[in-house]
Amino acid sequence: MEKKMRFGIKSKIIIGYLIVIVCLFIAFIVLNSQISSLQKERNFIIDHDIEVHDLTNRIEKHLLDMETGQRGYIITGEASYLEPYNSAATSWEKDYNALYQLLNNNPNQQEKLEKIKGSIQDWIEAAGEPTIALKKENNTKELQQFFEKDPGRQYMDDIRSQFTSFRNVEKKSTETRATELDEKNQKIKIGLYGLLLFVTLISLAIAIVLSNSIVNTIKEVTQTIKRITASKGELKGRIKVRSNDEIKDLGLATNALLENIEERNWLQTNIAHAVTMYQGIASVDKLAEKFLFTVSEMTQASFGAFYVREENDKGNLFVKQAAFADRKGDAGRESFLIGEGLIGQAALEKRTFVINDVPDTYQLITSGLGDVKPKSIFIVPVLFEDEVIAVIELASLHKFTVLEQELISQVIETFGLTINGVIRRMEIARLLKESQAMTEELQAQSEELQTQSEELQMQSEELRMINEQLEERTKDAEEKSFELEAAKEDLEEKAHQLELNSQYKSEFLANMSHELRTPLNSILILSEMLEENAAKTLSEDEEEYARIIHSSGKDLLALINDILDLSKVESGKLDILLAEMNMSELPDQIERNFSHVAEQKNVQLKINKAQDVPDIIHTDEKRFQQIVKNLLSNAFKFTESGSVTVSIQRVADHRLTTAMRTVDTDCWLEIAVADTGIGIPKEKHQLIFEAFQQADGATVRKYGGTGLGLSICSEFAKLLGGWISLSSEVGKGSTFTLYLPSLSNGLIDYEKVNFAYEEVAVSVEEAEPEAEITEIDHPVQPVESSLQDDENVFQDKRVLIVDDDQRNIFALKTALAKQGMTIMTAHNGIECLEMMENSELFDLILMDIMMPQMDGYEAMQKIRGELKLVDLPIIALTAKAMKNDREKCLEAGASDYISKPLDLNQLFSVMRVWLVN
Repeated sequence: MEKKMRFGIKSKIIIGYLIVIVCLFIAFIVLNSQISSLQKERNFIIDHDIEVHDLTNRIEKHLLDMETGQRGYIITGEASYLEPYNSAATSWEKDYNALYQLLNNNPNQQEKLEKIKGSIQDWIEAAGEPTIALKKENNTKELQQFFEKDPGRQYMDDIRSQFTSFRNVEKKSTETRATELDEKNQKIKIGLYGLLLFVTLISLAIAIVLSNSIVNTIKEVTQTIKRITASKGELKGRIKVRSNDEIKDLGLATNALLENIEERNWLQTNIAHAVTMYQGIASVDKLAEKFLFTVSEMTQASFGAFYVREENDKGNLFVKQAAFADRKGDAGRESFLIGEGLIGQAALEKRTFVINDVPDTYQLITSGLGDVKPKSIFIVPVLFEDEVIAVIELASLHKFTVLEQELISQVIETFGLTINGVIRRMEIARLLKESQAMTEELQAQSEELQTQSEELQMQSEELRMINEQLEERTKDAEEKSFELEAAKEDLEEKAHQLELNSQYKSEFLANMSHELRTPLNSILILSEMLEENAAKTLSEDEEEYARIIHSSGKDLLALINDILDLSKVESGKLDILLAEMNMSELPDQIERNFSHVAEQKNVQLKINKAQDVPDIIHTDEKRFQQIVKNLLSNAFKFTESGSVTVSIQRVADHRLTTAMRTVDTDCWLEIAVADTGIGIPKEKHQLIFEAFQQADGATVRKYGGTGLGLSICSEFAKLLGGWISLSSEVGKGSTFTLYLPSLSNGLIDYEKVNFAYEEVAVSVEEAEPEAEITEIDHPVQPVESSLQDDENVFQDKRVLIVDDDQRNIFALKTALAKQGMTIMTAHNGIECLEMMENSELFDLILMDIMMPQMDGYEAMQKIRGELKLVDLPIIALTAKAMKNDREKCLEAGASDYISKPLDLNQLFSVMRVWLVN
């Protein structure tokens, strides 16, 4: 802390006068500033207002000159009358501009000036220039007609009225400024009187403060001295002087005297207490502990150790007997030799060490909040008959004062005699205990030998029993080992059976898919052709029958696809292909696919995409689109009125659960599909996500569906690392929310994200009706209209259809023939090869896969291998539609692949590509 500046009585008086002078100086500056401001405002009124009135009069004069010149020229016809007119016409605008700039701080007056300017220009245009022009043309008749009406007089009257109003406003402004100037002048007078009063009060206050500071300080010193005198030996009181002047010097000298007397009294009292405190103690360690505790309390030491001399083979050794503020027994070393360390050196030299510059490696003083390095160390030897019998070391957080050092030095002068007496008494007691202990030890050894004999006999019996128990446990372990081996073989057998069952199930579904798709292919192709009614031979009812057949066939195809997808998911054979997906195109895709559905059902479609949604994410776009389309199809199916809302946003960081943060992902997306439909009861929320389940029978009868859609969507979401949650209320609608991570680093184990169902279930109370994954029905366009541009491509092309099903051959042959193609057919691979070997040339082959005698795989391999027809386009047609079918077809030699039932538009598109190429 900085030393307080000395502030004497003389300095106080001088500073008081200086403060009064400064206050007068400040008052002068303030007053001068106010007078200068008043002078500026007065000059402004004089210069500004006079200039305004002068310019106003000059503009009126110019206008009068123009009117006079105009009338003089019209009356006399003398051109000399036009000189003042022309001069005024030039000058009045300059004066107007100067006046307008002068009033730039008064918008109202500027607005009036603009009106005056307009009136003047109107007079010039309506009365001034036209009449002069008529006079120059000597058109007396029109002049006479003009002056009979005389519109210029009205303009002049308006201008004079406007100037009168303008001058009145300026006059009021001048009066207002003059009034404000008078008010400011009055305020300056009041301020001047106030400043004089303030300076007077400051002067009086300074005089009172200075006199009180001197008188009160003298009174305080006097009162303190009287209290100390009347306290009868109590010297705790001190003279407290707040001022830093000559009186403080007197108080400090008196306090120093009191402190010296108090220190002497403290020293004598503590010495007497230390001498009497260790009487009656019979052991060195108790004596050392008592001494350290008392001395540490007197000197405010925070750490201490007490070493006592002991004799051994190495000579005299100082061993630690007690410690103060010991931390688990590590308060200093346990012993020192003479001359070893500061303890040994103090014993050797028989002198005291005081160290204030403590090194960083010294023992730290421990408290509840941490460890602190001491600031001072005090080492003192204890003498008896001029021999060192003990050494004491103290450490403190403050430096040991001279008074504390003197206290310890005087206490230990007689302490050596006490230590020596205690050591002698302890030696006598030790010898007595040793003799008693030797007697008791002999008796105990005799009893111990008898006890050991009995224990050996008992241990022998225990070992025999333990051996018998080990033999029994070994037999049990062997039996359990045989049982475990049998259970293992049983589990392996069951696992093998499960694998065979799964294989049989997959093969059964593949065969059933083929058997169903083959007739379904003919139904869809022929019903589509009947629906088109290209020959116009069907009635409207028959077209509607064909349309219903075609729609039912597509529904049956969707059901087959759903069952196959569910089977693939359950067997773990569904491929997930991760790639980049453009999220910025998702709203347009939804709008394009479902806007017409919304229009048909008169339901509003809303799409909301947050700004923080990334443009690119990594997922399986096909499965993602399948989930979104299914949720939207459900929403429209179960919503009769109101709206369907799609919300796309990024899951904020504060909403991520602990488990979600463990997933290796760039971000989490939340796609919510909300509708105002029928809603779902709370008890049905979990049921609808199971296969072939819907909310109730009424839902099936009214809305249809198989109950597979949500089950498949849920499984797809799990495979993509996310999940689907549901919130719904009967009669108000449902909200399905898809939570999905961006898997830029590859797929994750679903077990890692299974937490989502448990964590989100607390906040999700309701779910949406079940739905099936179906395509949105679009109005069917005639095949001919969509393929008109391709007639030239298909015309006269030779196409070979290889299929064992006459229904498919008939349907394909009929459809292709309408496009102008020449169709040949074969019922299996053998017939196909025979036709090829007979040198029949074809532009394209449609090859079925599942055929008797020789299937499509073998036929394509022979065409490519044996017949060397590597450039002939072969399009594989299969109804099996299982995993890797496309890859197997392409490896066998197919140019392209289409699964049954066929979409004619898709078939024609693929054929067109290969025929053109």
